[in-house]
Amino acid sequence: MKLALYRTKLRAQRAAKSLVGKIVGPVAIGALHLARKFDPDKSARLFGAVARRFGPRFPEQRIGRANLTAAFPEKLPEEIDAILAGVWDNLGRSAAEFAHLDSVWDYDVEHPERSRIEITARSLELFEKLRDDGKPALIFASHLGNWELPAVAAVAHGLDTAVLYRRPNIEAADRIVEEIRSVKMGQLVAAGSTAPFKLAQALQDGKHVGMLIDQHFTKGVDVTFFGRTAKANPLLAKLLRQIECPLHGARVIRLPDGRFRAELTDEIPPIRDADGRIDIQGTMQAVTSVVESWIRETPEQWLWLHRRWR
Repeated sequence: MKLALYRTKLRAQRAAKSLVGKIVGPVAIGALHLARKFDPDKSARLFGAVARRFGPRFPEQRIGRANLTAAFPEKLPEEIDAILAGVWDNLGRSAAEFAHLDSVWDYDVEHPERSRIEITARSLELFEKLRDDGKPALIFASHLGNWELPAVAAVAHGLDTAVLYRRPNIEAADRIVEEIRSVKMGQLVAAGSTAPFKLAQALQDGKHVGMLIDQHFTKGVDVTFFGRTAKANPLLAKLLRQIECPLHGARVIRLPDGRFRAELTDEIPPIRDADGRIDIQGTMQAVTSVVESWIRETPEQWLWLHRRWR
């Protein structure tokens, strides 16, 4: 009897998931196609306003508030609400900008004052060094600002890249997402059992491997993030142990008037154990601490809406 009930429940869940996919997939595709018909700035403002208006009605609002309250116990409730409003706005804008990945990155070296993108002189110097030193490199990012743009920036500045990404759960949306991402993001490597081997091969081939490192990973290593223990995917540090190469962090922060500031950190030395080998947990803590420092600067631009701590 219990087995029959379990099977019935499982079939119902699969049917529900299929139904959601059939509904949400076309909606997502339609929204992306609609966004492409408008100016990137106008569609970003529209999507940001819509997300700011309707986002708080979703269950993720409670997750975000709980995360922010724990991370910033000194902040008043109205301050938390203001940050959350910014989070939804940033998410909406990023969704609209995703439809324009082939044009949002607008940087003219000769006339930076006319560009949508602002890049520090040090970051430009580091980009050029990575491009010309003949070495592979590992570059980490986080769900901060527009988190799709660091990969676009790398290709735009001549880096041969391989980017780890997670496929959307909805198959119909996956196809258009991969199509958009493939425009200016270099080699795309889908997360999965073969990803570590493909990324290691990319490093051996001299490519620059990029990945987001700030999501929960059940089988990950423990790191301290905003004073609480979280699980971090150790893949970055394991690749670094296997193929030692320069390690940098990248972020693209949202500025007023539809502009962005792109930054690349100086090379980050990995943590080593007593035998001189790269320490997996220690290195993941080092890069997690960098991400935390970024978020503290612009908390309204990080994706507080997922269950980072469990």
